[in-house]
Amino acid sequence: MIQAFGLTSISRKDLPPAVDDVSFEALAGRVTALLGATGAGKTSALRLMLELQQGRGITYFRGRPLHRIAHPSREVGVLMGDVPGHPARTVRGHLRMLCAAAGVPVRRADEVLEVVGLVSLRDERLGTLSRGMDRRLGLACVLLSDPHTLVLDDPADGLSGRESQWLHGMLRAHAAQGGTVLFTTAEPKEAARAADRVVTLEQGRLVADQEAVEFARTRLRPRVAVRTPHATRLAALLAKEARTARRSVEVVQEGGNRLYVYGSTCADIGETAFRHGVLVHQLADETGDMGPGAGLLPGEAARAAAATPTGVTGSKPCDLLDGGETEVVGTETRSGQEAHDGLESPSGSEVRGDRGAPASPKARDEQAPHRSRASHGGPAAGSGRVVSNPGGASKAPAPLPPLPPPISVRSAPSPLRPLRYELRRAAGIGTGFLAGGAVLVVSALTAVLLARVGHTPQARLLAAWPRELPLPPAALGAGLLGALAFGDEFRHPALAADRGTVPRRLGLLTAKLVVAAATALLLAFLTLGCDAEVLYLVYGQELTEVPADWLALGASWFGLVVGCAWAGVLAAGIFRSTTAGLAAVVAVPVVVVPLVQKALEGASVRAAAGLPARAREVLLLQWPFGGERYLAGAVRVIAQPVGGALTLSLTALLCAYLLTTLRSRVR
Repeated sequence: MIQAFGLTSISRKDLPPAVDDVSFEALAGRVTALLGATGAGKTSALRLMLELQQGRGITYFRGRPLHRIAHPSREVGVLMGDVPGHPARTVRGHLRMLCAAAGVPVRRADEVLEVVGLVSLRDERLGTLSRGMDRRLGLACVLLSDPHTLVLDDPADGLSGRESQWLHGMLRAHAAQGGTVLFTTAEPKEAARAADRVVTLEQGRLVADQEAVEFARTRLRPRVAVRTPHATRLAALLAKEARTARRSVEVVQEGGNRLYVYGSTCADIGETAFRHGVLVHQLADETGDMGPGAGLLPGEAARAAAATPTGVTGSKPCDLLDGGETEVVGTETRSGQEAHDGLESPSGSEVRGDRGAPASPKARDEQAPHRSRASHGGPAAGSGRVVSNPGGASKAPAPLPPLPPPISVRSAPSPLRPLRYELRRAAGIGTGFLAGGAVLVVSALTAVLLARVGHTPQARLLAAWPRELPLPPAALGAGLLGALAFGDEFRHPALAADRGTVPRRLGLLTAKLVVAAATALLLAFLTLGCDAEVLYLVYGQELTEVPADWLALGASWFGLVVGCAWAGVLAAGIFRSTTAGLAAVVAVPVVVVPLVQKALEGASVRAAAGLPARAREVLLLQWPFGGERYLAGAVRVIAQPVGGALTLSLTALLCAYLLTTLRSRVR
């Protein structure tokens, strides 16, 4: 069950809020449709309910707000827009990755694929799926953690009639099992056909909350669609015959050659057109839209006029027809504006709705439950609703009700199995493998060219690191892979979909650093092996001899590659961009190293001469089992220009990442 109270978005400048004091319920075991035209505030209402947008109000999912639910994805399944997955990832791989994020067994991916009918397409890439298959995959992502509540934003948009029927059947089956389903749509006929209850929004305000049967009776009615080049003449002929036969017929002309006729049949209209020689291009039965502003049924104008009280301020009656279209009712022809002006407003004591339509007690309770409780039955100030006093005695205005609680943007939870998620994310696409292969090829070619030119030390030759380049190809490749680890989260936000922003949690960061380090170590080892093998094949064994200080050189090499990978991960997580992550890696030797050297070379009164020796005397002599040798090696690596600058950059990036994480949690 969903209970939304007082949903109100934050207005910008002088514009009205996209959602203004919307309250409704979606019951368990039923399908509820949130109906409204484009710009009515449907998506904003959903984002407020899911705490993805700041505003005011509160929404309970089975009695608990979303930020009080330990694992929201297991309680509420959400689909808003297309599936936010990498286009090169397979359908099954994407679902298996989300299984690790949701903390459900991996076999659940195959189960939902069978439910939505995508078993035969499980090895297809996301970028090759059609619109209908993408909707099926989106529904599979929603059902992955078996949630009780489904919230979908216009799920049938762009689908064919058959695909829409299948989708609505799936939603109906979920509701039949006791679940709650809420979806938005802009089509009144779809809402009446697929939902049990229809909640209508107009310009961010709640205008109706009805059962689907009542909605279809009051907002939809059968009509005949006619398309003819002589629309005006045919409308006049139909009006004349209606007056002669004293039948209630309404003719609405839209465009230059289209008519909608209410209260008649295709046979009667076809006979009239045949008798008078009017050419007809289309004649078909339809279900017309009687949504907000679309008009009233024939004979309902008198009831609406009788129910309209006097003394109503701040409300505006709906026009009978849009834009002054021609209406024919019985034997009278009049424009929409004349029909609007002809409504009488007798006195009465009925409470009016915000839009001028009579509001029933049930509708008033559903529209503003928190206001009615706060004011003890009194009208809310400024709401445009006035209760007339038959005795004439004026009553003191009720106090203003308290504002609904503020809605803060909910931080996204980290994957329940972050290491498994990161492994499946990294191995699910071929970008990492292509980047690694390109690094090996470039490194081998560079090593061969350096050996041909000569004058290159053995260590730089095996690493394929010419002095003209700030970093070797392996370090740049490791930095690129590290930047992709977080950059793809923002470019293809599989974790951020319907959860808020991309999570900046220490668990996810640790998993990414571990996987990036393992990938960098593997890349560094393969680079050395490939370079040595190519040099041996081309020039012989002379250039592949192992240096005497191979342990220190190896530690420096592996530390450089892993440090570049970590710098890419941290920078991409901070700046939310793969390009920014790679730029941070390149900036270490290009910008940071010269700045550090310039700071150390400056004139000073005292110099820290002999600091390494004194540090060795103070610290290294206390280590058992010869541990001082390894620590001394690490100090020598950091003391190098690139090593020291990389350590400084990693420290700064890690502090910045932790600062942004703490700020997001404080908010």
